[in-house]
Formats: sequence, structure tokens, C-alpha cells
Amino acid sequence: MTIARAVLYLFLIIVVTAARADSPPVLIGIDAEFGVVGSTSAQAIRLGAQIAVDEINAAGGVLGGRPLALVDKDDRSVPARFIKNLQDFAADPAVVAVLCGKYSPVVVEAIPEIHQLKLPLLDPWAAADPITAHDFRPNYIFRLSLRDTWAMQVMIRHAERRDVRKIGLLVPNTEWGRSNLKAAETLDQTDPRFAIVDTQWFNWGDASLSEQYQILKKAGADGVIFVSKEREGIVFVKEIAALPQEQRLPIFAAWGITGGNFFAGAGSALRDVDLAVVQTYSFIGADNPVAERVIQAARRHGIDGPRRIQSPVGVAHAYDLIHILARAIQIAGSTDRSAIRDALERVTDYAGLVKTYPQPFTPDRHDALSLQEVFMARYAEDGAIVRIDAD
Repeated sequence: MTIARAVLYLFLIIVVTAARADSPPVLIGIDAEFGVVGSTSAQAIRLGAQIAVDEINAAGGVLGGRPLALVDKDDRSVPARFIKNLQDFAADPAVVAVLCGKYSPVVVEAIPEIHQLKLPLLDPWAAADPITAHDFRPNYIFRLSLRDTWAMQVMIRHAERRDVRKIGLLVPNTEWGRSNLKAAETLDQTDPRFAIVDTQWFNWGDASLSEQYQILKKAGADGVIFVSKEREGIVFVKEIAALPQEQRLPIFAAWGITGGNFFAGAGSALRDVDLAVVQTYSFIGADNPVAERVIQAARRHGIDGPRRIQSPVGVAHAYDLIHILARAIQIAGSTDRSAIRDALERVTDYAGLVKTYPQPFTPDRHDALSLQEVFMARYAEDGAIVRIDAD
């Protein structure tokens, strides 16, 4: 970005801000795991949302010139804190919707409260199937992210291409782990090409996963589907790397490990482990105008190019969700939350970052993405997450 363009950008922001000094902002909450040590997921969601907000405000805002603004709260991945923060957001009439973070158990526990509050929740990461597959109507939760069912299908399909047919599951003793197990068992019953030989559980904070891994090996697994966040992911990778090479099974990982300092924490051990991870978006190689615009905005936030964008799915999903929300606010013609909820189901023809959405949400479908967007990736030597089929 040239100095002249940077000056022009700052000038436009100042002019727009001054012109709207008397227009009260429309607030969007973000409640995520900002206080979790090593987190990059909450920060990525915040970055994607801020880039979208800046674009919308520079183009005139919403509702005849009102700017959007973000308000952050930290749930530290604790469900009770998340629920309390939602209650605080709901008490502020200027808040029209809230973005959540990556932890599925936090969101699942809050589903009843979200609908009691009638507060639209936008989900840019948490993947447990029940988050959108519940019986509350009207549904106030809108997800632009994975479903565990899709992630499991893609991990197993990738394993089959690798000629890995006997799968061991290593999953956390949480709602997220149970959601993944249910998805895997459903596929096991319908796809004769593979078999789940055993399932092993672990708890957040466990200092070792070696015993569970060895049990899976003894059960005959020739590959492991691993569902975890970054802390336990680091432990597991280091333990696998320490084994003799012939004892290291390929690992097919859910994307929770990409929401923190996994690459730095795993260090050189990652080079000695055959690990692939689920993703839905990559800035690497993206050359469409929306991607180029977001990458340039990321540079203004101090990020040196697409390979340095951490937790890229969080950035991309939050960016698209904010633009969809802004369109819904315009359709609703007000900041009434129920009207905005209804309008989110009527947004059409949004050419976004992850894809073009003919209709992101409908009354019967509150997942904006699909299986088609899901792929497997790996960590490159510089820590960038790269599509495997693009190598």
C-alpha cells in the first residue's frame, strides 16, 4: 500500500466518522475466548468482523448512515460466563446480534438462553451439529462454519484416499466430542469401506494421550481421527513424534487445533508427524477481488500477507457473517432483533469471501456453508495452513 493510498484511506475514515457524529452506532457483540492463553481464534474472529465493519462504514453504514461498531466480551471458554455475557448484551438495546467463539460446548449449553433472550447469535466457528439442529422455533442461531458431520465425512474420505480403512477415534469428553462420535458412527453404518475399531476419550487438561493412542493401535487402527483444541494437540503431536517412525499413525485432525498457538507449541515435532487438518477457507492462492481486499485490510492491521493470517477460517467466516448481518439490518429497516432475525433468512445474492451465497439462510436451514466448502490441509514449514490438494 502506497503512502498516498494510506493517507487517503485515513482521510476517508475521518470524514465518514465526522459526518456521522450525531448518528448512534449499531452495536454488534463478540463473545469469545479472548482470555484463553495462546488463543488465536477469538482474535481472528475479531479481525474478520472489524474488516467488514470498516468496509460497511466506509460505504455509508446502515439505516441511512448509522455506523456499525463492535463490542467485545471474554467468556474464557466458560459456559456460565458466556451466558452472563449474552444477558448483558441483551440488556443493551443498541446491540443487534452477537458473534460467538470456537468452543461448541459453550454455545450448546447456551441454546435455551439464546432463545429466551431472543438475541440473534452468529456462529463463525463452533461446529457441533446441535448448535443449529435443535427444536427452538423461530431459530435465533445462524452459523457460517463447519458442521461436525461434514468434517467427519471429509476426514474419512481423505483417510480412504490414503488407503486408511481402520479408524481409531480420539475425542474429548465434551459435547463436541460426542457430536463427532455420533457423526462417525453414522458414517460407519453407511460406508462399508472403513470401520471404527475403537473410540478413546480424554479430558481437557490431560498431560498425556499416549495410553489412549496405544489402545487404538492395539485395536488395529491404521489411522487416527483426532478431535482437539491446540493445548492437547501439542501434547499429542509431541508424543507421536517421540515414537519410532514405524509406530506413528497418520492423524486426521478436526480444526480446533488451528485456533491457537499449535504450530509454535508443537515445534519441530510437527515435521515428524503425518497430520492433516480440516479447513473451509484459505487466503493462500485466493485471487478474487474480495480476498484481495481483505488481505490488504489485514496488512493495515500489521499482518504481512496471506500466509501470516492466523486461524484464517475465523477471519473469513466472521467477515462474511458481518456483511450478511448488515444486509439483514437494511432489509429489516430497524434495529429490532426479531425483525433482523427474520431478515437474516431473506438475504440473497451476497458475493462473499468464502463463496457466493444465493441465500445464506432460510427458515429451514441456518447453516450458510455446505460440505462442498470443506477440505483437508496441512501445516507448511512456515506455519501457514495450506490446502493438500493445492500442493
